[in-house]
Amino acid sequence: MAETIHENMTQLCRTIAHVNIKWSFLERVSAFRHFFQFLWDRILACSIGKPVRYRRISHRNPSSPPPEAIEAELESAEEVSVFGGYGSDPDLVTLKISLLGDCQIGKTSFVIKYVGDEQEKKCLQMKGLNLMDKTLLVQGARISFSIWDVGGDSRSLDHLPIACKDSVAILFMFDLTSRCTLNSVVEWYNQARKWNRTAIPILIGTKFDDFVQLPPNLQWTIVTQARAYAKAMKATLFFSSAKHNINVNKIFKFIMAKLFNLPWKVERNLTVGEPIIDFY
Repeated sequence: MAETIHENMTQLCRTIAHVNIKWSFLERVSAFRHFFQFLWDRILACSIGKPVRYRRISHRNPSSPPPEAIEAELESAEEVSVFGGYGSDPDLVTLKISLLGDCQIGKTSFVIKYVGDEQEKKCLQMKGLNLMDKTLLVQGARISFSIWDVGGDSRSLDHLPIACKDSVAILFMFDLTSRCTLNSVVEWYNQARKWNRTAIPILIGTKFDDFVQLPPNLQWTIVTQARAYAKAMKATLFFSSAKHNINVNKIFKFIMAKLFNLPWKVERNLTVGEPIIDFY
């Protein structure tokens, strides 16, 4: 009798274990299916076969507001919440932005400072790639920045084709306190241009708050080298700080103004010890 009960209990335990394993497997399959569906929807919206539709915000029409009014509206562009609407809103213009650079230079902190903590919680994270969004309302048009933050290790190179394809701007970033990360920009630029030759190039030095603590002669050397690289890349150069929100928002306003021919311009600043802005 005891042996029969023991056998029945053993069989029941095996059955329960089998059911648990099967249920766990189904849960994982479902999770993977939702993840890849979400990723595929985003790829369709940002990378594959879907052209970016620009709504030209022109100021040449006599009935349009004066340049000063447009500049003021761009400065105070309002953030709107339209998450989850990839490809479903015909009035939403999606602009894909790629961020490239070495590890530990502050790329992710830079993006989080721009999109905000709440939007960060909604980001899609993969190994070597973070995707975040921010949507603005400018002159009645909804502009959504889809930001692709590529990790800086060698394995992240596999993400370059999909991250760079169809981007309207590529941000090449380096740590202002680390000249080796500035030297790496050359290779990031060469790799990115294999997949996208039309995106607006922008060279960004991060951690400006730490940079100003360096000796003046070293600051001058880095400024000179960064300006030379920017000129060779035909890129606009910004020094920034995510910690103190220096030039973070300004960079994205610059991108929007360039793309939509808005009369908003950045002012060159070549004073060593101040956040450099340079262009050609």
